[in-house]
Amino acid sequence: MEIGVPKETKDQEFRVGLSPSSVRVLRENGHSIFVQTQAGTGAGFTDDDYSSAGAEIVSTPEAAWNRELVIKVKEPLVSEYNFLQKGQLLFTYLHLAADRKLTEHLLDCGISAIAYETVEQPGANRLPLLTPMSIIAGRLAVQFGARFLERQQGGKGVLLGGVPGVKAGKVVILGGGVVGTEAAKIAVGMGAIVQILDVNVERLAYLETLFGSRVELLYSNSAHIETAVKEADLLIGAVLIPGRRAPILVSRDLVKQMHPGSVIVDVAVDQGGCVETLHPTSHTSPVYIDEGVVHYGVPNMPGAVPWTSTQALNNSTLPYAVQLANLGIKALDINPALAKGLNVQNNLLIHPAVQEVFPDLVN
Repeated sequence: MEIGVPKETKDQEFRVGLSPSSVRVLRENGHSIFVQTQAGTGAGFTDDDYSSAGAEIVSTPEAAWNRELVIKVKEPLVSEYNFLQKGQLLFTYLHLAADRKLTEHLLDCGISAIAYETVEQPGANRLPLLTPMSIIAGRLAVQFGARFLERQQGGKGVLLGGVPGVKAGKVVILGGGVVGTEAAKIAVGMGAIVQILDVNVERLAYLETLFGSRVELLYSNSAHIETAVKEADLLIGAVLIPGRRAPILVSRDLVKQMHPGSVIVDVAVDQGGCVETLHPTSHTSPVYIDEGVVHYGVPNMPGAVPWTSTQALNNSTLPYAVQLANLGIKALDINPALAKGLNVQNNLLIHPAVQEVFPDLVN
């Protein structure tokens, strides 16, 4: 099969769909890989690295896109819509619940689109292709939050770890899944006061075995959210409902009650976000101030550390990519996890969660 790897076009997105080592594995399976020139430069991979692994370097995005299987990192942008073709396989993050325009175009063009974030191990409640980026995003959320708490960045001037004689900063995390857990690890390591709120009592029990008394664990309801958010120096949105839009847990009225210069980092922004006042930003312009609070809403946070992120992503996606390359769309018949990743096929909206978001697009 011919496999295309275009250069990412999202603002400061330096990750790449396939690393040179992944290209080598696919070549060993008999496939031809066409990598757009400099697609991997931002992640530390040169064109020579890809050539040595067996890829053909192509000079234009058209030459990378015009293949049976296209492997990317982020969803196609409007400038790439004309590259999408009927009968083509697209394997990438999509987050369609937050992007009606892209959903409509994928339906119109007749492509088969498999989303990393909805590939799910049946019965295991695991999202194996979302997990590595969730780990990175969770850890980065505290790193970025600590940065924007600095006064020069618009924050209130709080050091999360505090110092002897001065209390530490308070980090409130909405959601105790992978993102929330990883954020808590970093926040605890920095010496912050940490609260996690979640609706899953079993998950809270697991987090207690992980953190003990170092983290305060609260059942997530409106009263607990209101109290915690008001006191937060750094609020992290870590809510995930696979395939669906994130619920709004923090209203504008509640944001108004936060201390001026507090920071919100909403990792759920690529699924619409769980804070009413937050909208997507970019690595070029990552923050804005609303109601006196610093808002960070970059939807491709792991793109800030592309060397780490690309390899972590490829470690998880490569087995699925090999199956798709070997078998095409028939791979979905033998791999139930991969089948759950199918969002769009033959002008039809397939994934149930996305169907719930856009019922008028269901035929």
